[in-house]
Amino acid sequence: MVFSKFALLRPVLNGFKASNKCLTSAAAQLEPNREPDILYNKIFINNEWVDSVSGKTFPTVNPSTGEVICQVAEGDKADVDKAVAAATDAFKIGSPWRRMDAADRGLLLYRLADLIERDKSYLASLETLDNGKPYQVAMATDLNLVIKCYRYYAGWADKYHGKLLPISGDFHSYTRHEPVGVCGQIIPWNFPLLMQAWKLGPALAMGNTVVMKPAEQTPLTANYVAQLAAEAGFPPGVLNIVPGYGPTAGAAIASHMGVDKVAFTGSTEIGQKIPVMAAQSNLKRVTLELGGKSPNIILSDADLSEAVEHSHFALFFNQGQCCCAGSRTFVEEKIYDEFVERSAERARKRTVGDPFDKSNEQGPQIDQEQYDKVMSLIKSGKDDGATLIAGGNRIGDKGYFIEPTVFSNVEDNMRIAKEEIFGPVMQIIKFKTMNELIDRAHDTIYGLAASVFTNDIDKANYLAHHLRAGTVWLVFHMHSPVMNLVVTC
Repeated sequence: MVFSKFALLRPVLNGFKASNKCLTSAAAQLEPNREPDILYNKIFINNEWVDSVSGKTFPTVNPSTGEVICQVAEGDKADVDKAVAAATDAFKIGSPWRRMDAADRGLLLYRLADLIERDKSYLASLETLDNGKPYQVAMATDLNLVIKCYRYYAGWADKYHGKLLPISGDFHSYTRHEPVGVCGQIIPWNFPLLMQAWKLGPALAMGNTVVMKPAEQTPLTANYVAQLAAEAGFPPGVLNIVPGYGPTAGAAIASHMGVDKVAFTGSTEIGQKIPVMAAQSNLKRVTLELGGKSPNIILSDADLSEAVEHSHFALFFNQGQCCCAGSRTFVEEKIYDEFVERSAERARKRTVGDPFDKSNEQGPQIDQEQYDKVMSLIKSGKDDGATLIAGGNRIGDKGYFIEPTVFSNVEDNMRIAKEEIFGPVMQIIKFKTMNELIDRAHDTIYGLAASVFTNDIDKANYLAHHLRAGTVWLVFHMHSPVMNLVVTC
């Protein structure tokens, strides 16, 4: 994955706001299914559903209640071996997939996008059940972006090509872009459908075959999309899904001698292990997209109301479970107290509860482990001397709901300012000068994203050019009507 630094200004943002209203309106027309049928809970190999070799299963849990939704086949090394063998056969010279025209590969991706659009409400309901994100968000944001992603890469299928090179001498020289081969892909639980699309779209468009492990917390929508891929006409073995745990199924993919490339999105801790396994096996190519502790910078000349609302979104969207969340909110000293007061007020108004209820902005955290991690970091913030000004408690007696939480008087050396919380906890940090700010913004192991709120174009450009981050947003955070990633397979 290659990140390009860019900045988009207010006219683009206003256009997105208008389109987002349309998306929300469209989502409201389709009511959720609170009890969607669970159709596929096995392992998908060669376009067939099979039990795990071991016969083991694992539970997938509804984070809103803590109750088991169903049992899912638990894949491990033996199942990965079968999936890789199927993907290898599908990639052989002369196979239907290798002989298929590039334009026809694109057509299959268009068909897959159409089928996802056909079953959009079902998929959004299943995502809400298994992940806990609000149904309205799943419909208006996740599913729309998933469909657009597949269609985007469908269009690239026959447009990514080599060149004829004029060189010295009596030679014919050209470059030819070829697929890598068998791509192992490991996706996270925070955006299950979207992360699957980001991985599958480019890999399949370029003619690769795939062995994918969805997160054990959220395997259900990934499995359903696999069935849609078969319905769309993808040949057997091109797409294989192996649900399971990271230390078994995930590690088997990363270290497999038959996998030519591994792409991983998830925690930094596990991301540090993936290249080691790749190197110790067959030196396979590696793509990583890991954690973040992104600075969200508010200068004193910014529109304060807009900055408060966008900073709220930057942190609390998706229950705070975003790798590029604006999770270190730096506010200039002149407006610090007012920004803190308004942010706390907005957090107290945030509605939390049943994710199928359209009135709720926030659902539960993904599971007990993540809930415990967030609550422990809230405790550390209080113990370290930060001021808790909103939230900090559990909501209800079942599920993994946490109040939107805001800390002020946060110092750079506190755990809540240094560690990725991945939850609904906002840390507001005071700064005085731009030079001091840049040094402090860089005082982190992360460099995923950053954002700047100001009405001064010179200050905006200065910070955009000096911040070491893959993406820098100006006067908003994360809202973008364009894809800001170039994904290579």
